[in-house]
Amino acid sequence: MEVWFTEDQTNDLRIGCRVREVLFSDVSPFQKVAVLDTVEFGRMLTLDNVIQTNLKDEFVYHEMITHVGLNTHPNPKKVLVIGGGDGGAVREIVKHQGIERVVHVEIDQMVIDVAKKFFPELSCGFADPRVEIVVDDGIKHVKDNKGVYDMIIVDSTDPVGPAVGLFSEEFYRSVFEALTGDGLFVAQTESPFFNSELIKQITATVNGIFPVTRLYWAVVPTYPGGYWTFTMGSKMYDPKTVVLDEAKIAALNTKWYSSEIHRTAFMLQPFVKELLPR
Repeated sequence: MEVWFTEDQTNDLRIGCRVREVLFSDVSPFQKVAVLDTVEFGRMLTLDNVIQTNLKDEFVYHEMITHVGLNTHPNPKKVLVIGGGDGGAVREIVKHQGIERVVHVEIDQMVIDVAKKFFPELSCGFADPRVEIVVDDGIKHVKDNKGVYDMIIVDSTDPVGPAVGLFSEEFYRSVFEALTGDGLFVAQTESPFFNSELIKQITATVNGIFPVTRLYWAVVPTYPGGYWTFTMGSKMYDPKTVVLDEAKIAALNTKWYSSEIHRTAFMLQPFVKELLPR
């Protein structure tokens, strides 16, 4: 008997993956958590039947949500990750030798436990002594920690359920206050094909709070449309004009991110430019 996992990416678009085995399935206080062994993408994490990550394409997302900002800020020492319980973002952050502390705030303990068991390739960074894992609400954490972090990464799920508040103006203002004087943040901000109004709203909101606002993109095959965006809000540094340390980037041992990708990620197609504040 064939077993397939299907995700309704929109009301009119569905993606399907053939499944060898369901490795884990349970319901946490926040969401349904499942780990699937798929034929095409290997082990895959889903939350509420939505693909979060998988072993085949995860490196694109995790490298782009971390290294663009970490190579824009000249000396990031303290980094906060909100969400991203699979650990992929933390894995990339700890590659940077100058990092002194990484605080990873994930609301769902089950996601962390599942990542440690089924995704050691992603969660390996949790073992780094610079990493502190906090099981708590990320919105509350940023409100309670003002002026602490050089960089904040919002590695959230889609803007439904427990993640809705991570896309609000109030939250972005709290992020601004939680950053140091020259800090910056990066958030995943969905697909311009299917979430154009959300991108308009986020970039306009961030533009009203931060001196520098930039939208950039990457290709993540299992996310809706394959074209995925990230939004950066920076108090001082512009990722489009920063002088990149080529030797430092080469030492990161990345599969997608590079100095060339850093620069070209901000080259937006005309239909995407139309979503930005005038």
